[in-house]
Amino acid sequence: MSPKVLTEVIDRVFVITLARPEKRNCVDGETAALLTAAWKRFRDDEALWVAVLTGSGEEAFCAGADLTAIAELGPGLDASPSKMRQFIAHGEGYLGYTRQTDIYKPILCAINGHALAGGLELACLGDIRIVEEHAEMGVACRRFNVPLVDGGTQRLPRIVGMGRAMELILTGRFVKSDEALRIGLANEIVPRGASRARTIELAQRLCELPQGAMRSDKQAALMGWGRPLEEGLRIEAELGQYAIRSRDIIEGALSFAQKRKPSFTQDD
Repeated sequence: MSPKVLTEVIDRVFVITLARPEKRNCVDGETAALLTAAWKRFRDDEALWVAVLTGSGEEAFCAGADLTAIAELGPGLDASPSKMRQFIAHGEGYLGYTRQTDIYKPILCAINGHALAGGLELACLGDIRIVEEHAEMGVACRRFNVPLVDGGTQRLPRIVGMGRAMELILTGRFVKSDEALRIGLANEIVPRGASRARTIELAQRLCELPQGAMRSDKQAALMGWGRPLEEGLRIEAELGQYAIRSRDIIEGALSFAQKRKPSFTQDD
């Protein structure tokens, strides 16, 4: 049987592919475990700088949880109160490592088809979403009484704003790619079949940039969101010190002054 999640390393880019096209790349228990392992590998492997998440086939990026295997996800439908409390406090998520807040490397999503329900939540893990023109996105689980429990209620408002997010969350309405671009849910629209190549191309461009300041800036943006401006500025200043005190900032300044291409150590 073929793996339900495929991983591939292209130079410094780590490609994670949901590989259940016959199930519209829905996530069951095994798929969730494989996704968790993939995200932790990306987080911890210093040779991997940018991640790309995508789906196989042309119909769906991910249509969410596999409702025929719902008992396999999370703590289980018959979990005891104690087990449920543990999951709420320390669980990693239903559809893999979706409750993570500790990956500061760039994450890009190649939305090769519909991103629905939990699939939309997986798309919201990305810092940048490249969306194919035929794809639609929406909270499809609204009609089945399934809540958003993989970050949708928290990440979606941060991406599109509270007003638009609440409309999508409450109505379950799908948005086509052009509307997704207009509201900020998509960063770029590409033709059918082109999202993977385009997203990997962008990921490789990010790998050409110095990584230390990029990661500090991502962490500061995430940690400062929703906090008072004064606190956010403190977080920015504190995290920026890691880049300011690195060897690469000296190289960056010298290369600018000497009008040459910098040679970074990538010491983050």
